[in-house]
Amino acid sequence: MMKELTVDAAIENIPAVTAFVEEQLEQVGCPMKAQMQIDIAIDELFSNIAQYAYTPKTGKATVRVEVTENPMAVVISFIDNGIPYDPLAKADPNVSLPADERQIGGLGIFMVKKSMDEINYEYKNGQNVLTIKKHI
Repeated sequence: MMKELTVDAAIENIPAVTAFVEEQLEQVGCPMKAQMQIDIAIDELFSNIAQYAYTPKTGKATVRVEVTENPMAVVISFIDNGIPYDPLAKADPNVSLPADERQIGGLGIFMVKKSMDEINYEYKNGQNVLTIKKHI
């Protein structure tokens, strides 16, 4: 099964993207905990695209949802034609430091890395493709 949704890469479209993905998750009986982790990942990753991909313009972003079997997993790809940006290239924040000594930013993507089973980025054919995978 594969479904796609293409919308403007804008913060205000996060609820529509989340609802679209949740609809697919519900069809395969995704557990609530995994769904909540995926919702957080969508919020983080789509807002990254909205903020960085096309600045100062707005472009399109596509969210693709695939469900694989053996083991059952959800694979969500975020695709845009914006400037090349690899959020995984940034070093993980040092979470052992007190909050006031940590660098700002990077925590959201760090949380996504921790909660997903796989996260990959590639730039090909003029597109950023960020893919997350969660076993369910």
